[in-house]
Amino acid sequence: MESNKHALPATPKQIAYARSLALRNRTLLPWEVQQDRRSLSAWIEAQARLKPVSDMDQLPTSRQVAFAEKLARIKRRAVPDECFRDKGLMSKWIDGNK
Repeated sequence: MESNKHALPATPKQIAYARSLALRNRTLLPWEVQQDRRSLSAWIEAQARLKPVSDMDQLPTSRQVAFAEKLARIKRRAVPDECFRDKGLMSKWIDGNK
């Protein structure tokens, strides 16, 4: 604790940039990190390296869709609509219908 006694506070620009990264990466900006310039800088570096989260990342791949549609034709059943909106659901449907 004594070493933090003389730590410099984070700058408003650092905090603003960190908040924008937290929004982009859909992550939480910890309060403790915001209190110290060095720890915030390290957090920013780690978050800046991450690939931004995209809504497209949740969608099933074209290969998943094609395979699910092939299985559906073979099994003579429809792929549920919600599977086309979520990669995880599509994967579960495929596993359950192989």
